[in-house]
Amino acid sequence: MDVRPGAGRLLAPTAGLALRRLGEDRGWRRRYGRSVSVPPPRGILFDLDGTLVDSLPDIIDSFLHAFSERGLPVPTYEQVRAFIGHPLDWMYRQFAPEAHVPALCAAYREHYPLHFHRRSKPYAGVTEVLRALRERGYLLAVATTKRPDMARRFVDAMGLGSLLHHVQGTDGFPHKPAPDVIHHALAALGTGGLWMVGDTALDVRAGQAAGLRTYAVTWGTHPEDVLASASPDELQPDLQRLLMHLPPLA
Repeated sequence: MDVRPGAGRLLAPTAGLALRRLGEDRGWRRRYGRSVSVPPPRGILFDLDGTLVDSLPDIIDSFLHAFSERGLPVPTYEQVRAFIGHPLDWMYRQFAPEAHVPALCAAYREHYPLHFHRRSKPYAGVTEVLRALRERGYLLAVATTKRPDMARRFVDAMGLGSLLHHVQGTDGFPHKPAPDVIHHALAALGTGGLWMVGDTALDVRAGQAAGLRTYAVTWGTHPEDVLASASPDELQPDLQRLLMHLPPLA
């Protein structure tokens, strides 16, 4: 503990460190007559599948294809839809014995890259919103559970690559609702974060864990009641209201 004469109380080590840093900062200001200017945060993070792109049919088709290929009982479309957003191996464990999971994942990863663009397309208004945010001075990134290489390929195939400053996939660190993918995306952008936009409760909780405001859109994976249970700052049927929160930067 840090005891300061005359203070009449004990300071925890972290508090003492904060006071020392404050004194150093004030001394720097007296010496140089100004303070360091910290740029304001400009980062807006978006989930990909179910948020920017209506891609669930292609994802689920490839997911189900793996069961047929392995001769295993095939779950229903709606059963699978409820788990979209979780890691692939975790999803397969909900429907198949552990011994089959590696082969199911391999079958999916062989099938999906050949069929991901059959029905997938950006939701209405997405390109316009992304373009408007870029023009207003914000830095935009995808923060997705997809693997990085597939995420970048998918974004480009959907015509969104030129509208985003960075595409951050998940590989080698915890998945949402952990905030790691958001931290990695913001580090790549070189700025602080403002909003996390997504279509699942996992996206909302990841954004909250990262200290961002959260915007949940109902046109994707999770129904409105599930999204509401995560307490996002905004719960909307599309992305238009996001523009109301983000005026042009000076």
